[in-house]
Amino acid sequence: MSYQFKSIELEKITIIGAGNIGPDICLHFAKVFAADGVKMVLVDIAESALESAQARIEKKIASGVKARAFRADHAELMLESIRYTSNYDDIAGSSLVLEAATEDAGIKDAIFKQVDAICDASTIFLSNSSHMRPEVIFRNISNPGRCLVAHYFFPAERNPIVEIIPAAATDKTLTANLLGLYEAIGKVPMEVASSYGYAIDPIFEGLFQNAILCLQKGYGTVREIDQVSMDALGCGVGPVTAVTLAGGNEITDHGLDEMHTELLPWFKSPVMLKELIAKGERWDIASKGDVVEVAADTEEVLRNQVVGAYCALASYIAELGICDISDLDKACEIALVIKPPFSMMNAMGIDKAYDIVEAWCADNEGFPLPKALAAARDAGGWKLSNVTRKTLGDVAVLTIKRPKVLNAVDTTVLAELQEKFAEAENDPAIVGTVLTGFGVKAFVSGADINDLAACKTAQAGYDNSQNFQKVCNFIEGLSKPVVCAWNGFAFGGGAELGMACTARVCKAGMPITVCQPEVNLGFIPGAGGTQRLPRLVGISTAAEILRTARPVPSSEAVEIGLVREEVEGDLVEAAASLVQRIASGDVVVPAIETGPLADISEPEDLDIGYHSRKIDSILVHAIYAGAAMTLAEGLELESRSFGQCIETEDMWIGLESFMTRGAGSKAAFIHK
Repeated sequence: MSYQFKSIELEKITIIGAGNIGPDICLHFAKVFAADGVKMVLVDIAESALESAQARIEKKIASGVKARAFRADHAELMLESIRYTSNYDDIAGSSLVLEAATEDAGIKDAIFKQVDAICDASTIFLSNSSHMRPEVIFRNISNPGRCLVAHYFFPAERNPIVEIIPAAATDKTLTANLLGLYEAIGKVPMEVASSYGYAIDPIFEGLFQNAILCLQKGYGTVREIDQVSMDALGCGVGPVTAVTLAGGNEITDHGLDEMHTELLPWFKSPVMLKELIAKGERWDIASKGDVVEVAADTEEVLRNQVVGAYCALASYIAELGICDISDLDKACEIALVIKPPFSMMNAMGIDKAYDIVEAWCADNEGFPLPKALAAARDAGGWKLSNVTRKTLGDVAVLTIKRPKVLNAVDTTVLAELQEKFAEAENDPAIVGTVLTGFGVKAFVSGADINDLAACKTAQAGYDNSQNFQKVCNFIEGLSKPVVCAWNGFAFGGGAELGMACTARVCKAGMPITVCQPEVNLGFIPGAGGTQRLPRLVGISTAAEILRTARPVPSSEAVEIGLVREEVEGDLVEAAASLVQRIASGDVVVPAIETGPLADISEPEDLDIGYHSRKIDSILVHAIYAGAAMTLAEGLELESRSFGQCIETEDMWIGLESFMTRGAGSKAAFIHK
């Protein structure tokens, strides 16, 4: 048995290194590949390390079963898939070898020389280095085209960010397929060009260096610096605590000194860090639950230092041009649990960010004011994107990429979608477009709930609905075909975006493909769902789905005519092929009915459970009265009905329940 992703076939995966991160990487591989029969081998020369790693992995799997993250039978497969060994000969036959040993060039070189002699020339070699360039790690490897760095973040089995760093000699198809593979197994990979420390660690370790420099300059204590960092940057722990908990003082000490020569003169391990390591001591960090009070004057000085350093470091990485800054923005937020740097600068005002960084650079010799920040100021802010575009032949592929919120759409995303659809429409080399979402869990998890919560009047609700409808109407009115590829579940606005497309395809076997969950929260669909769904699947079927908020699996979505086909293989490639066939006339997709529907039935007496009867009455009117109108008139009715919901008590009860108790909560509606 094996797992296949394009040109990558995995039968056996070896992880070398049973120390801090290797076991966690092994655990993640076991979780995603064990059901396909892929075998894992965890190798270390120290038997004690292997014993500790096995105990750790088994404990985490047991905890996963207890927390219902894994079924018991799947947990058993995971346990059975892993072999622990100190014999390097057991690596033979591996499809992929990932090294997670000590951050030492000599050790990594020796490991891969040994592995190279054991493995086939086609075996993929990955190194989980945190700093070293792939050209250094793999300098003595035959067939360097199969070698890359895959930099994980703590904890590796749960933190989704992985930096993928190819060397100049790395096969470009392998790099692209590896990025796709990591996305397919639930990670958020980011390609980074070869550079010491890659993209994220210079920011993370730079913040730590800045913190210790603040300590040396007497600006505050470790606890004060960490507290202000948490307040200013929104991080869960401060930079000193983060390095301490990860056991990274020695690695950071070495990394900063290397960055001094590889990157900027400013980077350099501080004297106090070297003294701490020499004494074998640890920083005086706050314990969980400790309250750290910071005087106002100290807080002001530290905030400027912390914000200045963060913005300067991110701007410097942007200036290097080693990665997409939109990817870096998201990756910092997810990997480091911190405010996304470029979004933060835009939000505070790019002029203010520039002034803070300028003052910080003046106080930090060896760190020149980044030219990229000056360019961003001149442009009015950093240009960020939540929608990526690539082409497959003559088909544009638009991907909504907001992994932290499962691709939820807000007004910014909607505007960007319309802009990119317009570009594809006006591009003579493009015959049509595929619309999909990033990852494997969600196409779009819905509209951003914060946009709805900001609506305080019926007019505001109407405007909110109209704004979303405008984009859906634009997509529907394009002259070139648009196929929506539902890569994961499509909730609320995600379903409505798909309904505006020419056709829809989805992954085969999805237990949940579509759901209109609005009534769970005390309002109705506002982006066309009450009007397009009845015209696509019939009014009775649509009304039942809308009024009960029940999820629709992929098989039923095909059966009722909402989805054209389930796809077993590559979803985007299948969608692109369908676009081409529609554009050429080989496939004819009936246009949605724009006039009144015929044979409109009476509303059924449905059991709507705990849902609001007040909201249900508004919804029923929108569905059935709208069906008797033209599509344009029905959409106008939907927007007015959506606005009505804002004035009910039940909508605010539903929103409060969702925002305080989560999506699975059942709001205590009062039907008013």
